[in-house]
This record gives sequence, C-alpha cells and structure tokens, in this order.
Amino acid sequence: MGVIKMISGGSIDGDSNRERKSESRRDCMEVEGMRKNEAMISLGPEDLKGVNLPHNDVLVIQARVANYDVMRVFIDSGSSVNVIFKDALVQMDLQSYHLEAVETALFGFVGHVVYPKGEIGLSLTLGSQDLKKTLMTSFTVVDSPSSYNIILGRPAMNELRAVASTYHQKIKFPVGALVGEFRGDQPSSRKCYMEAVQADQSKTRREGKKARVDEVGWGKWRRGKYILWLRKSRR
Repeated sequence: MGVIKMISGGSIDGDSNRERKSESRRDCMEVEGMRKNEAMISLGPEDLKGVNLPHNDVLVIQARVANYDVMRVFIDSGSSVNVIFKDALVQMDLQSYHLEAVETALFGFVGHVVYPKGEIGLSLTLGSQDLKKTLMTSFTVVDSPSSYNIILGRPAMNELRAVASTYHQKIKFPVGALVGEFRGDQPSSRKCYMEAVQADQSKTRREGKKARVDEVGWGKWRRGKYILWLRKSRR
C-alpha cells in the first residue's frame, strides 16, 4: 500500500544499551506456560460476519484511553512502540502531563527519522462489558501530522496477549478462561488511508515544485506549467 510504514526504534526495551541488555536477560528468565487455564484463541469464517469483502484494509479500531473514547486507533504489528500523536494529547487535555524524556529516535516513521517528545503512561481498555481488558501502557509522543490518533504496536498487543487479524477485521484477547473481541472500523480505516494518500501526494507535489524551482533558478508557474524567464540586468 506504500503509506503506512513500519516503525522501529524507540525506548520500549530501555533508552540505553545497558537497559536493553538488562531487559533481554529478564525476558530469558521468564517461565513459559504460566497461564495454562487461559482460553484458546481462534479465528474462522464466522468472524467475517459484517466484514466487507474483498478488502485490503488495515485494522483501525476505537479504544478507551485515559477515560476517553479515542477513534482512529491503528493496529500495527510492525511497530516496536505504541505511539500517541501530540494533537490527540491536546484534544484529551493531557498535554500538560509530565513526559519522560526519550533519547532514542524512531526509524521508518512516515519515511524519515523522528525524535519523540517523550513518553507517557496511560490506561488502555479494549473490549466491552465483562469481556474487556485494562492495562497501563507506555506511549511514545510524536509531534507529526497523521490520519491516526494512536498507533498500537507490538508492546500493547503483547501485553494484552491479543491476536489481531486484518482479514477478519478483528482483535481477540483472553479474559481468563473466556475470549474478548473487538471489531475493526472499516469505513474509518478507508478514510484514514485516503487522507494519508492525499497528504503524501500533496507533499510530493510541493517537494517536486520546490526542487524544480531550486534547480532552474529564476522562473514561475503559470497555468500548471513551469515558464522559464531571465531577469534583465540593470545598468
């Protein structure tokens, strides 16, 4: 699709080499199979009910974050961090919250390197009624234009022990011996994608126009065409 790019980097495993090594050692000490009574998760034809097929849509949901119902939450298993955009923080009236400093950059974010504004811990709830999960998770704050308010990456999905399927447009996660689920919002997904494509095309046109002006020097646009003209010397 060419618009939503994988995000890597960030401080999810620590903001220094020492912290990352410590986290790696801790992970190796974790005991596997501790949740034997946890429900099995599966996806089948019955989960396609209500999905517009065929499709190539990304998974976009609504989630409860810090007691706000936040739309346009993009599920991106390729992202190494959870991201919340600054504009969303402002709308949630959380811009005054203390942000933990982050020195590690994000790579591959909207095509270039981004230096986060910091990190913030927020509550995240998925599901409804009795079949829901709430956890405190860390979000990397990014000040950048986006069609999305939040990107939930591998950290949140792994903490929830969730399984996400773009094809089924659904997330499932264990709630004790039961399974909670959350349906994606296909219309919102398609709208976000079109906005991202249009923004990318506009940026490309602006950069292309500037590059041609810089290359030629004196000139101007007229009726969609670039007209070269020479400045007359003044004597």
